[in-house]
Amino acid sequence: MDGTSRIDEMNPHIAKPGPHAGMGFREFVGIVASMMAMVALAIDTMLPALPAIGTSLGVVEENQRQLIVTAFLLGFGAAQLFYGPLSDRFGRRPMLLFGTAAYVLFSIGVALAPTFGVLLAFRALQGTAVAATRVVTISVVRDCYGGRQMARVMSLAFMVFLAIPVMAPSIGQFFLLFLPWRGLFWVLAAYGLFVLTWLITRLPETLHPEYRRPIDIASITAAIRRTLTARQGVGYMLALTVISGALYGFINSVQQIFADAFHAPRLMPLVFAAIAGTMAVAALINSRIVERLGTRRVSHTALLGFTGIEILHLVIVLTGHETLISFAICQAAAMFCFGLSTANFGAMAMEPLAEVAGTAASVQGFVTTVGGALLGFAIGQSFDGSSLPMTAGFAMAGLVALVIVLITEGGRLFHPRMGS
Repeated sequence: MDGTSRIDEMNPHIAKPGPHAGMGFREFVGIVASMMAMVALAIDTMLPALPAIGTSLGVVEENQRQLIVTAFLLGFGAAQLFYGPLSDRFGRRPMLLFGTAAYVLFSIGVALAPTFGVLLAFRALQGTAVAATRVVTISVVRDCYGGRQMARVMSLAFMVFLAIPVMAPSIGQFFLLFLPWRGLFWVLAAYGLFVLTWLITRLPETLHPEYRRPIDIASITAAIRRTLTARQGVGYMLALTVISGALYGFINSVQQIFADAFHAPRLMPLVFAAIAGTMAVAALINSRIVERLGTRRVSHTALLGFTGIEILHLVIVLTGHETLISFAICQAAAMFCFGLSTANFGAMAMEPLAEVAGTAASVQGFVTTVGGALLGFAIGQSFDGSSLPMTAGFAMAGLVALVIVLITEGGRLFHPRMGS
């Protein structure tokens, strides 16, 4: 599908409530990416500020600073259970507007927090608000696309989304040059206001009228049951959960690894950018090849690469040859493979669930985010002054995800199915 395609041409069932219903393909990808970027900015701009936040609010134990990330992720994951059913009933647009507006308010709450406990509470609320953009955005894409085309759209959106972590720590470091750490949250509030304005003025309702579902226990239970009994959906949801846990473990640990293991905290934004940049490159490559090669061939190959690279990295650490250079190279290569697999796993998990897309996105988002956050927190809390716990966590995640994919596919990798 070329860049001149329009949403209303792609799917005639989409509601056309106003003059912007014919949003161009590029703008559609852009608005999806901007919503997804809100999550990445809320996590990654904080990393250079963690020591300052801890000092300002009297956090003595360094590992406790990781709660600033984990509290956000837990709120982000838990709230996803609710946005899906609500968006299936009331539409995608109202939920996106509500969540984005609440994100702006709770970002201001974090900026004004007087204690560490209050800050964690507002971080959790900030996560619950922005969860709308995760669940409903995926539902919007699923409303408009399916199969390999959905994977292409998600890859293009992920390319922008994954470019944010490249810049976010440097953005945070830049603002810290002339603002206190609280200023970062005012910046997040301003960005949220920008996205809210774009949504109000440009995004139409995309929920198919025939897919509107009443909010009742029987209906929600039926949608959840279908989500949790679709073999393909469950398998790729669990695989995505495990490798997401590795990513969250990296985010939790990276600031301390650079400060304590490599004694180079000032290099963290630069090396982090290089590592995260490979995910954006991978997403761009995926958008170019996935329709030709198929989601399974691309993602299964990437998962094997991810696992092999991290096993090699673990051997390097265990044999005492770990350096900042080896760390950067191995993590960049692993994150490249991560980027090739993530969008495809998400697309394959959602593919059989079009009629319950909102609820399915909620359940899958809850499992992948909360499960991944808890796994990542466990990896982060294992930090012992070296990169060993994080590297071991990555290798184990790759092996477990590979086993899950093999079970899901009946022991066969790379085997394409109709449309994927």
